[in-house]
Amino acid sequence: MITDLFQLRPRYGEVDKMGYVYHANYVIYCHQARNELLRKLDLDEVKLEENQIMLPVISFDIKYRKPAHFDELITIKTIIKEMPKVRFSFEFEITNEQNELLSKAKLDVVFVDIQSRLPKRIPSFIEKKLATYF
Repeated sequence: MITDLFQLRPRYGEVDKMGYVYHANYVIYCHQARNELLRKLDLDEVKLEENQIMLPVISFDIKYRKPAHFDELITIKTIIKEMPKVRFSFEFEITNEQNELLSKAKLDVVFVDIQSRLPKRIPSFIEKKLATYF
């Protein structure tokens, strides 16, 4: 299993009239957290594109429990529970400074060849990087 923590403070423009972080921004936050974890694994989007790989989202499911607020430090825990094959799954737990669970999400992407735009098995260079964790 692989886990990583990413923190941010929602900006003023990301909250709605009620003072809560607008629901769609959680998708962006999870995307940021996923990208930061992949960067730490030396698998950032630039590296993937150089190797002719894209990771389009095929599903995103989120459950909201409590709202986040403007300038409140939130932590996004990103979890990869299993070695990917064609589908690459990420789970997220978003908490506030009091360690209260704000939301949980699950994201699935798929490895796609940049030229053919067809799904493919996990590329060997990615599998080698992830193998030590599983």
